[in-house]
Formats: sequence, structure tokens, C-alpha cells
Amino acid sequence: MISFIVPAYNEELLLPATLRGLRGAAASLDEPCEFIVVDDASTDRTAAVAKENGARVVQVAHRQIAATRNSGARAAKGDSLIFVDADTLVEAPVVRSALQALREGAVGGGCDLRFDGQLPVWARLMVGCFKPLYRLGRLASGSFLFCTRQAFDAVGGFDEEMYAAEEAAMSRALRRQGRFVILRESVVTSGRKLRAYTAWEILSILCRLAATGTRKRKGLDIWYGARRDDPAVSRPDRH
Repeated sequence: MISFIVPAYNEELLLPATLRGLRGAAASLDEPCEFIVVDDASTDRTAAVAKENGARVVQVAHRQIAATRNSGARAAKGDSLIFVDADTLVEAPVVRSALQALREGAVGGGCDLRFDGQLPVWARLMVGCFKPLYRLGRLASGSFLFCTRQAFDAVGGFDEEMYAAEEAAMSRALRRQGRFVILRESVVTSGRKLRAYTAWEILSILCRLAATGTRKRKGLDIWYGARRDDPAVSRPDRH
């Protein structure tokens, strides 16, 4: 079985499209699939829209992405785990390539990613610099990471002491278990944070991460603070 695991906090607006994309991708496979949404203390209709779109909901109150992903993995029945962010669109070719890589002996991997909508110039430059570094370092983005159940258990899952960059740490841990691949196919993830925050704010967050590490929640408002409206979306009810 293939388990799609989607951590979510207040994602009622974007989650339906993510789940529809995953169900469409799963329909092209000749294998059983399950869809798990790990609702991490949402205050909106995240759990309801997950159920409406055919997902099983696991309720947690971690407010920490690594622990939330691990809770989904513990509830999953599959021997292939695919972690997808709640604001990310995944098409069938990506999933087929991921499964093919696992069948050919890879323990896990990630893929390229693209951001939706128009990004500020500074954001396009930053993304252009970071993407080659991630591929060169064979690091999966948090938007899409896959692995075997065996490899996941062997590394103990995501590091629950980390509040950010846990996907990079997971990539390095999985590489120690065997072949870790970065697919040429890409997923499309939301660029809302890059539109809602200024270049100076993003730079300040990156500097704090470099100075204090990823094991403290303080200063990581971009992930754990109040959700800012996406300037590209005019919705008065947006969380």
C-alpha cells in the first residue's frame, strides 16, 4: 500500500486541491492507496474538508511539523510513504517516478519544485540560488518527500527536536540508509509566504536560523506565527 501523508494547519482553502491532485495521481496506479491528513490543532475546517475529499484524519496538537509528519506515519498502513505539504499539487508522473525509484532499490527521495503565481523579483532570485544547492546536496524539499517504511523506521522518522529544515535532516539520514534520489519531475507548491513576507523579513529569519539553529520555535513566525494573507488572493475569510 502507498500512504500519502499530508500535515495541515488551517489549510481549508488549499487542502482540497492538494487532495484532489493526490487522488488523481493515485487513480493512475495499480496499487492500493490511502490518504492521511494530520490536522495539527487547526481552528478552521481543515478536518472537515479533508474528510469531504476522501482522507482519513489524524488529530494532533503538536504545532511542530516534524512531530506532525511522524504522527501521520505511525497511523499509516503503507510500506511506501509519501509526505506532501497541504499547499502542494502533485501529478501522476511524479508519483509514478517515485514508486519506480523505490522499486529499483532507492530508500527514498524528493523532486524538483515550482512555486505558483507571481513571485517578487528578490524571491525569484533567491529560489534560483537555492534550488541548485538542494539538488547538488541531494536534499528533498518539505513539499514532497518519499521513502520506504523500512528506511523511515530505521532512521527513527523526522527529528522532532527540529522546528525547521527537518526535511533536509531527514534527507541526510535516509542517505545513510541507501540510495536517495531527486527526481527530475516537479511539484507545484504555494508561493504565498514569499509574497506575504518582505525580502528583509525572510533574510532576518534565515540569519536567525544560521545563528541559533532549528531547535527553537522562537523567530520562526513564517511557519508557526499567525497566517498572513496571500497578496495574490483576495479572500476576506482567508486564515
